[in-house]
Amino acid sequence: MARIFITGSADGLGQWAAKALIAQGHQVVLHARNEMRAEEALDKALGSERVVTADLGSIEETKQLADKVNALGRFDAVIHNAGVYQDSTTAIFNVNTLAPYILTCLVQRPERLIYLSSGMHRDGCAKLESFKTDIGRITYSDSKLHVLMLCMAVARKWPEVHANAVDPGWVPTKMGGQGGPDDLQRGFETQVWLAVSDDRRAKVSGR
Repeated sequence: MARIFITGSADGLGQWAAKALIAQGHQVVLHARNEMRAEEALDKALGSERVVTADLGSIEETKQLADKVNALGRFDAVIHNAGVYQDSTTAIFNVNTLAPYILTCLVQRPERLIYLSSGMHRDGCAKLESFKTDIGRITYSDSKLHVLMLCMAVARKWPEVHANAVDPGWVPTKMGGQGGPDDLQRGFETQVWLAVSDDRRAKVSGR
């Protein structure tokens, strides 16, 4: 049995991944933006260990979330699922780019790290200087390129950790819209597999 923490697991792919892992007998800690969302998350993902709250749009709350997670003990895997799409550029930068970076740095190192990227990263540019000068130039595609870059850097710097990025496809979630043409089941099953499988194909890094 593994212990997994999933960001952004009050709904969407994060919640579906949580349900799948719980059904397999694993311990799952959920994350929600606020207390109201936390209650909803617990009601929907029955059998989860608990839920921790933080608005990842706030750098300070993200740091506090790392403390909350560390206080719960070590996790075997962390799935960095949280993300925003149609939001302000500040929110996109803080939630999509900064939050996974901050949590990766501050949360006790697990054996496996899974980052949710997007096929839209192909249209992104790093724009690293904009981090200091003008985050208003950063787009959703840029942020998902940042996630992929973070994953590759972690895989290189921490060879003992299996760090991988997953493009779940354009699936019919709140973010993707009901017109999303891709399969919802396949949208979350890969990160579940990467988090807990003993299959040698899941024990890779930098993919």
